[in-house]
Amino acid sequence: MQDTASRLSLRNALAMAAFTIAFTALMAGTYLLTHETIAKSAEAEKLTLIDAILPRSLYDNALLKDEITLPPTPEIGLDDGGHAWRARRGDEPAAVVIEAAAPDGYSGRIDLIVAVAHDGALLGVRVTQHRETPGLGDYIDPKKDKNKSRPWISQFDNRPAGLPADTWRVRRDGGAIDSMSGATISARAVTNAVGRVLAYVAVHRDTLFARGTQ
Repeated sequence: MQDTASRLSLRNALAMAAFTIAFTALMAGTYLLTHETIAKSAEAEKLTLIDAILPRSLYDNALLKDEITLPPTPEIGLDDGGHAWRARRGDEPAAVVIEAAAPDGYSGRIDLIVAVAHDGALLGVRVTQHRETPGLGDYIDPKKDKNKSRPWISQFDNRPAGLPADTWRVRRDGGAIDSMSGATISARAVTNAVGRVLAYVAVHRDTLFARGTQ
């Protein structure tokens, strides 16, 4: 009887081992078959977001391959670091798209990408992640903004270089950016973050626009 129990335990162990090997092989095969498709999909999604603030007519390089890994950069909200992508046309610097974050949204951190031209002009801004109150502060995201003809975030489009620093405040704080009545905190957080990004790019312009792998 003990011998029968031992054989049964061995049979179960072998069955479990065979299942584990088969499952691992299946997962590995699935990864090999799908990881390239997933990577291409993620790349396309990222480019679609960037296209909203950086027209492709401004550059002719492989933008996502001309990437900078930023170290921890708390001055633009990137305590754990982030990324920037350099746009070039005819091998000359055209713009940079840089990640940033506003830590002081109504419901916490608001992640952004900001496109800045080589001459310091602000090309555009998009919110990439947030937890602002639905129907109130989430208008900072154009997908959630009820004003589809002129979303709130479009106020940042194509602003010239050299504007006074206090431009990058909401009107309630003496700046030039409108906000929604009763939902100023979200707009203030994004606007102030954009101002910090422009100041950062101005200081680190040479590094950000340096020639890199294309």
